[in-house]
Amino acid sequence: MFYTTQVKIIEGASRPMTAEDPLFFPEIHGEHGLGPIIPPKKRICNRENFCEVIKLIEPCPEDIIIVAIGRLTSLATLFILYPALMNRVCSYYIMGGAFLFPGNVTPVSEANFYGDPIAANIVMKYVKNATIYPLNVTQRALITPEMLNIISEKGTGQAKLIKPMIDFYYENFYKKEYPGICGSPIHDLLPFISLINDDIFEYKKSAVWISTTNDVTRGQSVADFRKIAEPTRFDDRPVQRIAVDFSYQAFKEEFMRTILKPDCS
Repeated sequence: MFYTTQVKIIEGASRPMTAEDPLFFPEIHGEHGLGPIIPPKKRICNRENFCEVIKLIEPCPEDIIIVAIGRLTSLATLFILYPALMNRVCSYYIMGGAFLFPGNVTPVSEANFYGDPIAANIVMKYVKNATIYPLNVTQRALITPEMLNIISEKGTGQAKLIKPMIDFYYENFYKKEYPGICGSPIHDLLPFISLINDDIFEYKKSAVWISTTNDVTRGQSVADFRKIAEPTRFDDRPVQRIAVDFSYQAFKEEFMRTILKPDCS
């Protein structure tokens, strides 16, 4: 892993493959996705055309790791248009799904897969080297008030932004929806933590199928964790790694160590 100050911002899909109008939740994440923080109106941010993604991947796909922490619409589009190239990518780390675990938008579905189940199903059908981080583990990736107080006290630079953002998230959503929860789960952290320390996770392997029907099962993720699995039930889809457990203490230590580093703050 390396750090760079030159990061291209590439515009993705404007709507899901379901053709529905996209939904936003400012009451949960804030107007700009930063909690109470309002960025300057005049921001120097040149958005690149979506096709720029291919220019980044083509020279060395075997060295590329793709981390997907939102809806999979853009990734599914790439698998439709450039299947051979996308299957040369080194690996994929995906936050999404809930396996034999309650969903967070319906009783069975997680938000990213529910938001575009068609795209999620396409990716699960064609990707050959993915690791999935579902709610089973991400719901336990808690950032507690005690951790935030330490970051606020000892952190510098951009680390100072973390406490107000997560406080907003906790007060406006988790405290109300999950009474008694001792912090805010920051779901998207786990795929990135695994890039640093994969040993703290426990995985199971299975092909994955996503319900695309527009009923109570929409967005439900299904895997076969039985000892005698039946690949034919999944159209002989590729087998993926699915995180089913992790060491919270190791996660907490890695997060705090990273966020309090002077060069990351």
